[in-house]
Formats: sequence, structure tokens, C-alpha cells
Amino acid sequence: MPDFLIIGAQKAGTSSLYYYLKQHPQIYMSPIKELHFFTYEGEKSNRSFSTAKHNESFAVVDNIEDYQKIFQAAPESSLVGEASPSYIYAPKAAERIKYHIPNAKLIAILRHPAERAYSNFLHAIRQNHEPLQDFKQALQQEETRIRDNSGFLWHYKSKGFYYKQLSRYLDLFDRSQIKICLYEDLKTNPVGVVKDLFEFLEVDSSFEPDVSRKYNVSVVPKNLLLNTLITNLKPIKPALKTLLPDGVRHYIRSQVFDTPPPISPEMRKQLIEGYREDILQMQDLLGRDLSGWLK
Repeated sequence: MPDFLIIGAQKAGTSSLYYYLKQHPQIYMSPIKELHFFTYEGEKSNRSFSTAKHNESFAVVDNIEDYQKIFQAAPESSLVGEASPSYIYAPKAAERIKYHIPNAKLIAILRHPAERAYSNFLHAIRQNHEPLQDFKQALQQEETRIRDNSGFLWHYKSKGFYYKQLSRYLDLFDRSQIKICLYEDLKTNPVGVVKDLFEFLEVDSSFEPDVSRKYNVSVVPKNLLLNTLITNLKPIKPALKTLLPDGVRHYIRSQVFDTPPPISPEMRKQLIEGYREDILQMQDLLGRDLSGWLK
């Protein structure tokens, strides 16, 4: 079983943290980034979010035998970890983690909740999982989707109430087991954030990670038909990586995707008002000024 988990939040830098920590010679990260075991243990779900095709970054493992097999290649001396951003939000994940690995260290990375929600929406569009192309319409549909038992992917606004989600962990785990980081700090000082995590995990903090690359950055498709074609090629993506030089792959990506427009001021303000109380509670919990999240 892993020694530590990156529990979320989705679209807040978990992919970058996974790859930065993976570089450390004393750390073994699961070869598949997201396993979602503690979200779906014992559940046979037919939701599209949980039945996404197995690839190098995403799988759903719902039984402990298969989960443990994934870590079999870890050297005995290594600190073992995995990163599943659904854990912070899934209602049962904290209790399952406490049951299976009560001494685990937990890492949460959080982002301005309105920006995170919008980035989540853009991610769903890129993955061809969001039929609505308007963020406002998607938010209007969220409560209906939740009532219809939709997957967590489409809980755009709901996943931004961090204090409520972290409270489940704070009630079960000692505060010393939980490290909370901010996406904004990871953007401005990635080496500092990662070295701080090395200290938290009690590995050699003098190791210098390569943080030059940003992972899973939000983009929007330039052409929906072409994006669908690229999405359908995912099963052979590992083979394409070996066949196509980096320059070719980056050129193709530049032709398919574009930098997204910012969230509209109207939607940003509306979301912030909904998050205000939760943000103030997070501010007290962290002992940090989060006034930037109220803008």
C-alpha cells in the first residue's frame, strides 16, 4: 500500500506534482498516475468518468488486490505514492484511506475555486465529455446532473468547496499528516513547493527537481471534429510517443488546441459569491491571506 497520497484537487496541479515527485530517487509513484481506488472501492460503476479507458495516466481500480499489484515493483527502500484528485471530493474516500492506511501522509493542492471550476469545464470539453459548450449552461445543469448521479467530472462548482471537503480528513487524521499547498505558489515557486513536500515526506530535500514542464495545462479544441479524432487515438498514444519526435507532437498539438479565453467576469463574480464563506474558512485553516480568491 502507498505511504502517501496526493488527494486533489482536480485541475489544481496534481499532474505536475506527480511528475515532480516522481523524479526523486527515494520516491516511487504508481506507474499510472490516477487509480481512484479509495473513491470506488467495491463499487461497480457504469458512469463514464469511472469507466474511462485505461491509459498511462488514468484508471479505476475498485478492488484491493489489483490496487496492491500496481505497487509491486516499488523498491523496498522507496517511499510509495499515488495521485488521484477525486479523493478530496469523494464522500467515502477519507474513511477508506483511514481504514487501509491510517498512517498515510496526505497532500492536497488547491486553486482559486472559480478558476478551478472553469478549468475543469475546459478539461471536460477537451476530453469530449461535455456536450455543452457554454460554461454558464453547464453550471445551470450541475444540480440536475448530480441528482441524476453523474460522475464527479461534471461537479464543476461543487468541487470548489475545499473547507467542507478537507473537514472529512481533518476529522479522521492528525493535522501533521496533511499538507495543504496552493496552486498559485506552485506556479510562482515550483521548486520551493516541491522541496517543501520533500521535507514533509521526509526524503532528501536537497534534490533538485526539473520543474520546467507544466503538465495537463488547460486548452480548448480549435476543431471539435479533429479533437474527437485525437481523443479516439488515446489507446495507441504510448506507441505514437515512441514513433513521433517531440517537435512533431508539439506541432500537431498546436494545430488542434488553443489557449482558452479567461472565465467571464460575470461568471467569476457569481462563483466567488457562492464560495465566499468557504474561502474565509480556508483562510482561517491555513493562516494565510486568501483575499486573492475573493477577486
